[in-house]
Amino acid sequence: MEYSRSELMPGVFLSHLRSDKFKTACMSVNLLTQLRREAASMNALIPAVLHRGTTRYPDMEKLSARLDELYGAAIEPVIRRVGEVHCLGFFASFPEPAFLPKGERLLGEMSGLMAEMLLSPVTRGGLLLPQYVDSEKEKLLDLIRSRVNDKRSYAVQRCLEEMCCYEDFAVSRFGSIEEAEGIHYKKLTRHYRELLRTSPVELFYCGQAPLAEVEQALREAFAGMPRGEVDYDIGTEIRMNAVEAEPRYYEERMGVTQGKLVLGFRLGECMEDPDRAAIHVFNALYGSGATSKLFLNVREKLSLCYYASSAVVLRKGLMLVSSGISFENFEPAKAEILAQLEAVKNGDMTDEELLWAKRAVASDLRATMDSQGELEGYWLSQALDGLECSPTELAELAEDVTKEDVMAVARSVELDLVYFLRGEDGAASEEDEEAEDEA
Repeated sequence: MEYSRSELMPGVFLSHLRSDKFKTACMSVNLLTQLRREAASMNALIPAVLHRGTTRYPDMEKLSARLDELYGAAIEPVIRRVGEVHCLGFFASFPEPAFLPKGERLLGEMSGLMAEMLLSPVTRGGLLLPQYVDSEKEKLLDLIRSRVNDKRSYAVQRCLEEMCCYEDFAVSRFGSIEEAEGIHYKKLTRHYRELLRTSPVELFYCGQAPLAEVEQALREAFAGMPRGEVDYDIGTEIRMNAVEAEPRYYEERMGVTQGKLVLGFRLGECMEDPDRAAIHVFNALYGSGATSKLFLNVREKLSLCYYASSAVVLRKGLMLVSSGISFENFEPAKAEILAQLEAVKNGDMTDEELLWAKRAVASDLRATMDSQGELEGYWLSQALDGLECSPTELAELAEDVTKEDVMAVARSVELDLVYFLRGEDGAASEEDEEAEDEA
């Protein structure tokens, strides 16, 4: 695979990944803006509304028929939170010429259609259609409300909200119920127009077409992109240390039969010049996967948790340890989770444990090369960080991580907040969610 990056027009950048590996090509377009509480729900709503129809294909039936004519090509709305940058747009996939009759090339038509969905939505009097806005708003509200149904992910999100309560990262990529309820089609149209004018744009292509052909197709497709004073002042603020001298504690009660314990950590000083490979290996050794210390000790050996795993939010400098426990195991489970971190800090790890962790990280990174969707997300994150390190190169760096590298990361980590979702007195879960079968 050959990667290159170029600027097509002011504030519009293309990441091009030349590859003969896939039967389909993929493209994406992302408007970038700072994640803000007052605008998050509008940002989340825009791709869904734009996906309802364009000036030439004003409803989903006509749009779907057009995609069918393009041999089952697909364009889907996408809304992401990458650190504290809100990314909204579309992801498209379409067959490569070698797999079509007479070797037809769809790059130009798909570029045009994706640009049309972004730039030329169906409107009335220059405004987004109120029936489309209201319909998609109700779907968005249902989505926000439904997050409580998955208690494990709900607990993680609540931990993030409390831990980062003074930071933009506390805002969900879908926004809040209060903000979503206040969206009106006129207000949304104004916000959409402003985003088109001021947002940096990230385009991505992965497929067999050479760079020059892709650049020409996308330049022609996005020639009508309105460009004002592009707001490049977006990014992610990384807090190195915990908010308070002692870890904060937040407890929430709900009708559940299994407690959800989430520990939120700051990665600390190692984020000043982050060794990404070492951080990934540390996370794998400590809590990510079936060979980690949390899995083998807290869950398997001591049976203190139904599940226990760690995850790193590298772009924000955070680590979260998520676990499902019996209510009475709160203190022993928390103590053992922290004890395993101390063990890593002190170098209490075997050569075999370190080898397993390095292999797991390298394997996951190399697996990224088998999925265009994973590659698109990976290179978007790299673009936002100003990096050009491929998954294969990062995998090779992971294989060279030493015990001392892992210990250095562990010693930088600092506990910031403990979140506990426990049951209400005398209450039981409505669906007996997850319970002990999460083993």
